[in-house]
Amino acid sequence: MNTVRDAMVSHPGQLSADASAQVAGELLGRPEVRAIYVTDDERLVGVVTRKTLVREVVAAGLDPRATLLGGIAETPDHTIGPDVPLEEAFRFLEAEDAERVPVVDERHRLIGVLSRSVLQRRLAEDEEPSEEGFEPLDLPPAA
Repeated sequence: MNTVRDAMVSHPGQLSADASAQVAGELLGRPEVRAIYVTDDERLVGVVTRKTLVREVVAAGLDPRATLLGGIAETPDHTIGPDVPLEEAFRFLEAEDAERVPVVDERHRLIGVLSRSVLQRRLAEDEEPSEEGFEPLDLPPAA
């Protein structure tokens, strides 16, 4: 049976809780980076997004070089374990309308991220083509 561990992105973008908002902002400036996971001794503390930086640092008038991520990271709404079956994980992401969810082990260490789009592709790849209901096409002979 396929589990979250088989479809997650290992080694997601993460910074230590004592890293500055400036460093996070530089990383989030890249179009492919949507979130930075904040950890303390490998344990997930929270998530920082562009929206977090604007609200917690820029709008508050704080110095991004002196603002630590541990103080502004948002606790994720959800996490998921690596041994959850993929079908169950997909239903969970759909029900919660979540695009991605951090994957944590039993000690709450961040070990990956599960993305709904990656999960959808993975589930589609795993589907076996069904011959039930298959009707051969009536094609003319090749010329």
